[in-house]
Amino acid sequence: MPGKYYITTAIDYVNSPPHIGTAYEKISADVFARFRRLLGDDVYFQMGSDEHSLNVLRSAKAKGIDPLAYCDEME
Repeated sequence: MPGKYYITTAIDYVNSPPHIGTAYEKISADVFARFRRLLGDDVYFQMGSDEHSLNVLRSAKAKGIDPLAYCDEME
């Protein structure tokens, strides 16, 4: 009988460029989700970022740009 899995990752803040720890977490969660799907399980995999934090506002102000432009730059 197929199982149901809801997989999430930590919400990343875009106040600095991603680092290897961020990539490791996302890749390992993706591998697990794909493995469970191969076994026939019902899998919902969600990840995202927080573009509305005070850290983003501070980092954007330090660079002298709009927070939205800063977030777009970090993608």
